[in-house]
Amino acid sequence: MTTIQTTSASTIRHDHVARRRPGLLAALRWELRKLRAQYRARVVLLIAVLAPVFIVVVIQGQSRPPKDTLFGRFAIDNGFALSLLVLGFASQWVLPLLTAIVAGDVFASEDQHGTWKTVLTRSTSRSRLFWAKTVTACGFATLVLVLLAVSTVASSWVIVGHQPLIGLSGQSIPAGHALQLVAASWALMLPPILAFTCLAILLSVWSRNPAVGIAAPVVIGMVMQLVGALGGVEAIRPFLVTTSFETWHGLLAEPRFSGPLVEGLLVSAGWCVVSLAAAFILFRRRDITGG
Repeated sequence: MTTIQTTSASTIRHDHVARRRPGLLAALRWELRKLRAQYRARVVLLIAVLAPVFIVVVIQGQSRPPKDTLFGRFAIDNGFALSLLVLGFASQWVLPLLTAIVAGDVFASEDQHGTWKTVLTRSTSRSRLFWAKTVTACGFATLVLVLLAVSTVASSWVIVGHQPLIGLSGQSIPAGHALQLVAASWALMLPPILAFTCLAILLSVWSRNPAVGIAAPVVIGMVMQLVGALGGVEAIRPFLVTTSFETWHGLLAEPRFSGPLVEGLLVSAGWCVVSLAAAFILFRRRDITGG
């Protein structure tokens, strides 16, 4: 009888502790609190707001437009063209870098400080912590993109102007419609940015090194850019994440084409799923006894 009572009391205490263990929202709030306290995260957001203004002023002040780039020949006379010029430049390596600064460090920082044992044995489960960190990194990437887009479009509008835009097929696009297309073009950067974010999360979990988690996605993006520019790689080019950065071109052509846009969404989603699945498996199997 005493043994049964002891077992029952132990079970009740275990259930009580399990019920009191923080859930996903609590883990997410904690990750957001840590992110707000990070100096470099605040610096990235500040760069996303101020850097486009500086770039717009510099380009608009040039006597010769950068004619060898897409929309470059109209950049110093048309704010929409300048916004798209900055978009093309940012998608090559700036956006992957800015998002990887948090995503590539979100798991590896725990290894660096040796806090896994404390976090996982006292705070929350591995699954909840994984998704809390993932949501935080993806939310930060989305915020960076929004700030960069708003700052670029607004500064281009105010400093350069909002004349009708000349599209890729030579058609004239009224200012109101051009603004919608430019906003949609920036929005199409979100799927590949999230793909790079998930890739950075995988590298952060796998390497346990913040430097690798931050730098490797940028290097991989540059390699993809080089491979995509080579001839004879048409079979693999659609599967590169960097190819999805070009899907907005179809919005500015006449007639419009949406095939690459759909392919880009599917490819980005595929990279997200594969990267997160691999990261989750590695994280679930991780030995935390060392710290």
